[in-house]
Amino acid sequence: MSHAPLSHKLDFLDKGTVFTLLVAALGYFVDAFDLILFGVVRIPSLKSIGVADSDTLSTGLLLINMQMAGLLVGGFLWGVLGDKFGRLSVLLGSILLYSIATLANAFVDSVLSYVGLRFLAGIGLAGELGVGITLVSELLPRQYRGLGSAFIGTIGMLGAVMAGFIGESFDWRMAYMIGGCMGFALLFMRVGLKESGLYLTVAQNTHVPRGSFVSLFSNLSLLRRYIAVIFVPLPLLTMIWILVAFTPEFARNFGASVPLQAGKAIIFCYIGLTIGDALSGLLSQLLKSRRKAIAFFLLLLTAGCAAHLVCRPATAQLYYASCLLMGLAGGYWIVAIQLAAEQFGTNIRATATTSVPTVARALIIPATMGFKALSPLVGVVSSWAIIMLVALGLSVLGLLSLKESFHRDLDYVE
Repeated sequence: MSHAPLSHKLDFLDKGTVFTLLVAALGYFVDAFDLILFGVVRIPSLKSIGVADSDTLSTGLLLINMQMAGLLVGGFLWGVLGDKFGRLSVLLGSILLYSIATLANAFVDSVLSYVGLRFLAGIGLAGELGVGITLVSELLPRQYRGLGSAFIGTIGMLGAVMAGFIGESFDWRMAYMIGGCMGFALLFMRVGLKESGLYLTVAQNTHVPRGSFVSLFSNLSLLRRYIAVIFVPLPLLTMIWILVAFTPEFARNFGASVPLQAGKAIIFCYIGLTIGDALSGLLSQLLKSRRKAIAFFLLLLTAGCAAHLVCRPATAQLYYASCLLMGLAGGYWIVAIQLAAEQFGTNIRATATTSVPTVARALIIPATMGFKALSPLVGVVSSWAIIMLVALGLSVLGLLSLKESFHRDLDYVE
């Protein structure tokens, strides 16, 4: 890693910084809202367009995988554009595409149209979290970066909680309309946003290559760091997108006497995640270490998931309470993305940070495929346990290979 000083004095808590922090947080709010809304309305929306009960699981997996594929494409697209043309333009562009695609989801009438629009929504959603964290990390002094990320994470996770309530309270088409309209409303807040001073300084230097997607794979040092930060959040994503998202199937396997709803499980899980993201951000500030905070929450998540599988909660109260506790234990998502932002120089920071969460989410595709393939052989519970053990192993390897970045000055280029 080469360090080139980029003299720029950061202003802290001026009006532009505070407003930008708020918009980044609300951008993640609509990101989380849309991602979770599908899990809540999956079954009613699929039945409404004519999908048979026996096909809701396989069709739901297809739609999730297509959304994750869109996130993967969008992560690299918006990341490169963020390093080449600025963080703000990407933040607003991704919100616009998300809003259009999510609103259009309300009018789907076939699986094919649903698949296409979930893919487009995924592309739009891909830019909001990574670019938001990148922008805020560059605007705030190093001693406050964790607090800024904790704020974004807490507000963002509340979007997921709201998705649960909206999805349960409204017709699924109306729920998508609400999500799209929230995105359009957010675009009206674009006036007064502040661009990263670190980025503007680098942009003035025409000799510094910006947004080089290829360098992430051609430079061994960058590639090692890139793969490591992708692995870190895999366990919590596996917990959310398989164990919690497919609550009806797991609950039946646990012997639940009444059907349990994915929407309610997601609400309770994300209430826990909201609290966990705030606590993990504060813990990273207290310990002055991203790695130690993540390690602590990884241990909690392992214990919570193990307890869920061993105890096999079969009543609604116990099952939803277990989802809340697992969500709390998995609340290190934002600290993991913050860790990613601090691993790369300004000229490639948006490319890396924006694509890391989308690539991590896209790895749910092989995870769900493995889950689907193993389920007929070893059962739903054992299949998920195998996938989770693999995710935990990769996460630990990734975390151990990364250097602590809490005190790192982000004023450098690769």
